[in-house]
Amino acid sequence: MNKLNKICVFCGSSAGNDPEISAMAITLGNVFVKRDITLVYGAAKIGVMGTIAQTMLDQDGEVIGVIPEFLKVKEVVHEGLTALHTTKNMHDRKLMMQEISDGFITLPGGFGTLEELFEVITWQQLGLHSKPIGLLNVNGFYDQLIAMLRTMVKRGLLSEGNFRLLLVDTTIEGLLQKMEQFNAPQAPKWLKPERT
Repeated sequence: MNKLNKICVFCGSSAGNDPEISAMAITLGNVFVKRDITLVYGAAKIGVMGTIAQTMLDQDGEVIGVIPEFLKVKEVVHEGLTALHTTKNMHDRKLMMQEISDGFITLPGGFGTLEELFEVITWQQLGLHSKPIGLLNVNGFYDQLIAMLRTMVKRGLLSEGNFRLLLVDTTIEGLLQKMEQFNAPQAPKWLKPERT
């Protein structure tokens, strides 16, 4: 069973227009506090990102933010976090978030959220880490994305095994259970980090 002490959450810096998304972010923050899970996220105090972070901070939860230097002037950085790490660039940001986390959950978001999700799942596919990756499908938000992935499998561009690397659920408890029970496939023996 995977011990999930720190979970990185990918989500939007916008709040969007679906109140169920913000409500789920609040619920996820409450579950993290109850389970003593540290949140690792992108360090903003706005949007869905800010909602989950503030929910936890209001209950003395542990929240670690990671942000590249150049985004500090473009995003509203949360100054009340448990810890704030500043990186040189976006790649270093994602690398640090991956290194300090035990698993990943993706909430609804935009381009940046999807980019983070697909980079971390590609790293797992390549054998660079073996941590569970969850997709929290709030109010059907990711239905079309999941359908697109199934099309990739059907067309022979994505293996069924790699498709199953992404753990999907509509509930927090169901997703956390899948993440705790996840067993990563053995990495290809030919793959070395310096080859990626």
